[in-house]
Amino acid sequence: MVKHQPLQVYERQLCLSCLTGIYGCRWKRYQRSHDDTTKWEFLWSFILFVTFSLLLIWFYFWWEAHNDYNEFNWFLYNRSGEWSDGTVPILATTAAGFTYIAFLMILALCHVAVGQQLNLHWLHKIGVIAALLTTIIGVIAVNQMWGEEWDIINISLQATGPFLHIGALAAVTALSWLVAGQVARAEKTRFQVLVMVLYLSVLLALYMAPLSITSPCIMDQSSLKPAPHIIGHQGAPMLAPENTALSFQRALRLNVSGLEGDVTISLDGVPFLMRDSTLRRTTDVEQMFPERQFDDASLFNWTDLLSLNAGHWFIKDDPFWTVQSMSPRELRQVESQRVCSLQHMLRLAASSNRTAILRLRRPPPQHPRHQTWLNDTLGSIRLSGIPQHMVMWTEEWGRGFVEAAAPGFQQTSLEKRPVEELHQRGISHLLLRYNQANERDIREFSSHNISLTLYTVNEPWLFSLLWCSGVSSISSEAPHILLKMHAPVWLMSPDEYCLIWIATDVISFAVVLGVFVFQNFHMIRWRMSGMRSYNPEQIMLSAAVRRSSRDVNIMKEKLIFSEVSNGVGGADDLYMENGFDCYTNQGTD
Repeated sequence: MVKHQPLQVYERQLCLSCLTGIYGCRWKRYQRSHDDTTKWEFLWSFILFVTFSLLLIWFYFWWEAHNDYNEFNWFLYNRSGEWSDGTVPILATTAAGFTYIAFLMILALCHVAVGQQLNLHWLHKIGVIAALLTTIIGVIAVNQMWGEEWDIINISLQATGPFLHIGALAAVTALSWLVAGQVARAEKTRFQVLVMVLYLSVLLALYMAPLSITSPCIMDQSSLKPAPHIIGHQGAPMLAPENTALSFQRALRLNVSGLEGDVTISLDGVPFLMRDSTLRRTTDVEQMFPERQFDDASLFNWTDLLSLNAGHWFIKDDPFWTVQSMSPRELRQVESQRVCSLQHMLRLAASSNRTAILRLRRPPPQHPRHQTWLNDTLGSIRLSGIPQHMVMWTEEWGRGFVEAAAPGFQQTSLEKRPVEELHQRGISHLLLRYNQANERDIREFSSHNISLTLYTVNEPWLFSLLWCSGVSSISSEAPHILLKMHAPVWLMSPDEYCLIWIATDVISFAVVLGVFVFQNFHMIRWRMSGMRSYNPEQIMLSAAVRRSSRDVNIMKEKLIFSEVSNGVGGADDLYMENGFDCYTNQGTD
């Protein structure tokens, strides 16, 4: 063991040099210090921790917001007028920033573990401040532009909460080794008490955290209702251009329960499908009618609309990153798409006996059909041949007129209202964003025979959550993914979750207790042995991290000569027993 000691010492010194060098640019041995960290550096450590926590939440937010990336890009398009995938730079910078800050956090914890003084280099300090300010600016921007999306955090915690709790408890349990070492090495009782109180408070909070965790998927299997019906939002827009005939055809081939489309009225009174107020994003109007590219989509007649290509943009922009998986035949089909009329969409729905949800946009005041647009829409519905009971009408303006003209329509509201008011107005269906109805609302609407459809649901975890909540139907841009699910992503009974909770807490407590006993073994043995003399070197040495350093060797020498003077044993024996080679003047650890 003594023969290999110089190599071991070199390896440890190299690791220590890398640790302090990367964190504080202190590569030389004389630059390192075991002194207490200054208050200024404690402040920077706190800023680092705050930045890490904020970035962790920011990263989690964007990870779970994957369900709504297309909605976010559409918001950006409406503000800038140019289509781009704005989530790519956000995800790239967030991942890079989180990785960098997490790495610094690990280095800081390693400094504490080996007893090194924290001294963050000024370049890292600039990086930390840059990451903190960038994240704060991002949070403010999202709050102003997309504030309702913050609800995704609370909603997703219903799906991830039980598993995040186990992960957090495992991380805090692992930190017990570091905390126990700090308590063992601390010379001030006040500091020991403070560290113990803080750590045990966090640990106790995690032990009790499941009391605040609720999820509709914690239920008995026998209580699970049938899967929600899946409606193709704009058809199957991940497989074909939105609101085109090909998109609706592919959705019907997937066996969706219904189709949802956005209706606009042309200049000559033909209802057609278009989500945007202009034609720039989803057609080649910029090439065909460059002087009219910013005009409202409803200011084009049907002949002009039919001359536009509505598929090339999908291949060029690839909004859902699905174009690369398409065959040459599928690409040719996409390339040939034209603007789809409402009548064509309804005929497709009627031929497959599927429901049609219509979201209508009234033409602007200068439009010649501004007053008669309801008649134009109802005329197209009648010509399509679709039964009235298969049409869900969502437009509030002129609802009384529509009820009289087509009493069989399923009257649907886009606003969440009290049950009594809905019944008074003859509303039998609600079409809401998924964050506008919680589990209690879903049960209340269901008990009063009001059908609820939530949009836009694309992720399996969100679909599972709504399935367990008892939602009757959802509208999705990804029916090809959700229709493959035959059960929720996870489902467990309350008894099973309680067992997991108790078992996790017991295992964590046992590990923490074992770590504290092991780290403070010599202190405990000294207190229980009834020793008359207190030997600080023995206590400090037993808690010291195993490393070869001048400070540890001095403590070992003090301990050895103290025990020799007390007649414990020979000097040579005690040198080797305490891991010290008296011939090389180096530790043998």
